[in-house]
Amino acid sequence: MIAIGLEGSANKLGIGIISHPVKGKPAKILSNIRHTFVSPPGEGFLPKDTAKHHRSWLVKLVKQAMAQAGVKVADIDCICYTKGPGMGAPLQSVAVAARMLSLLWGKELVGVNHCVGHIEMGREITGAQNPVVLYVSGGNTQVIAYAEQRYRIFGEALDIAVGNCLDRFARTLEISNDPAPGYNIEQLAKKGKVLLDLPYAWTVLSPGF
Repeated sequence: MIAIGLEGSANKLGIGIISHPVKGKPAKILSNIRHTFVSPPGEGFLPKDTAKHHRSWLVKLVKQAMAQAGVKVADIDCICYTKGPGMGAPLQSVAVAARMLSLLWGKELVGVNHCVGHIEMGREITGAQNPVVLYVSGGNTQVIAYAEQRYRIFGEALDIAVGNCLDRFARTLEISNDPAPGYNIEQLAKKGKVLLDLPYAWTVLSPGF
């Protein structure tokens, strides 16, 4: 089975094509192309601007991904897209595009949970069978594991997710968003000479920053 995936839950638009061989063998990534909406320093990415970016780039990236993977429409078995969670306007833009391709190509449409997609991608790459996951993304900092036929959250940040914290810190100091706030903070930190201990709290499995 060959699946094409469309991801646009935030400021990054990604198109990936994966080949799923016979059961028991690892999936093969045929292409993985991204384009990022970059807002000016000191500003976040607004939903309407991010959605406009995704609409402008989606068709180009789909064509690039298919060319890189060496596949044609006839080779694709299904179209996957991020159903949520994420930013409403960008998610909607990508969902509309996915539905359009599904109708044009006559392919099955599969909605994917954003968080589960991250976890399953990690499982596929590492070969982990039943991991306890520390899930750290822009909007989530959670301890997740599979129990009773579903992924369950066993702990999460009570105040702010780590990724969101870094984004706000970068906006406050007007650090560049290109290629990403967290990356630029890390590069600046490498030049620092003073290490400060920052307070944090930990209640059961719920960290607070």
